[in-house]
Amino acid sequence: MTQDNKANQQADLPIIALVGTTASGKTSFAVQLAHALGGEIISADSRQVYRRMDIGTGKDLKEYILKDGVSVPYHLIDIEEPGNYFNLYAWLDAFRKAYDEIVDRGRYPILCGGTGLYIESALDGRRLSPVPQNSELRKELENLSHRDLLALLRRYHLPIQVDRSSHRRAVRALEIAQYYAKHGNPIEQDFFLDDTSVNRLPYLLFMLEWPIEERRKRIAIRLEQRINEGMIEEVANLLEEGVPKEVLLSYGLEYRFITLYLLGELTREEAIMKLEIAIRQFAKRQMTWFRGMQRRGFALHKLDALLPQEQLLQEALSTIYNYMHCS
Repeated sequence: MTQDNKANQQADLPIIALVGTTASGKTSFAVQLAHALGGEIISADSRQVYRRMDIGTGKDLKEYILKDGVSVPYHLIDIEEPGNYFNLYAWLDAFRKAYDEIVDRGRYPILCGGTGLYIESALDGRRLSPVPQNSELRKELENLSHRDLLALLRRYHLPIQVDRSSHRRAVRALEIAQYYAKHGNPIEQDFFLDDTSVNRLPYLLFMLEWPIEERRKRIAIRLEQRINEGMIEEVANLLEEGVPKEVLLSYGLEYRFITLYLLGELTREEAIMKLEIAIRQFAKRQMTWFRGMQRRGFALHKLDALLPQEQLLQEALSTIYNYMHCS
């Protein structure tokens, strides 16, 4: 395929992006969309890239198989070993390759996930360059609280949106901020380059939206299901195979609190209680990010998740078909 033909085909095939908080049902809905459109799913989740981290990351791989046995293709899941460093820069490189391959096949790329920074960076199309890790700085910051890290970050001028929603990401943001302050040129992994590097993708962005109380119920139900499915055993197996506890703690949420339980620092009941609260807080931060995308100029189509899925699907397909007819 020539570059001109490829560019024309990409213009005809917008990327469909579906976002939602944890436990929002976005994977199931994305699979239905992909089946209806003849599409393939690209996962936008910072932890689903890791192998054998299945239950805790909510891969739900069985959802990619429809009732008639047809499998919907997916990408950027199970592509890296736990403990290996995999960041936004590496994910974007893998995303572009998957996106190009899907478009070359004349199929719809459907980006689905809850990691807002990944979604926004992919749609925005700006090139990134990596910044090296600063092990000395990380050691200095490891005992500071998340609140302390955010206070330090306020001392720096960050010209673009940088994820600071967890302790690990706040440390990375400080690492980037210090590198930028020292070198005077924002070429870091989490920094966008200048506007001339922008190559925005044609897109349609949908968000599954639940009322807060319903979202909390779904989080509680899914957490119980995951524990019953063997999430604690999954983390225990990762520790047994040699994944350092520090790595699992850095992955946050399920891996952090279950590791603390397995290390004897929390009781089982304490770990589950604290984990549910942390997941609720994480979902709130996800919603803040997605709404922030709207303020930053992204057209966001909200879908009322309380509606029957068939109605939701028809609403999304109608929006997609209208876009295709008008473009």
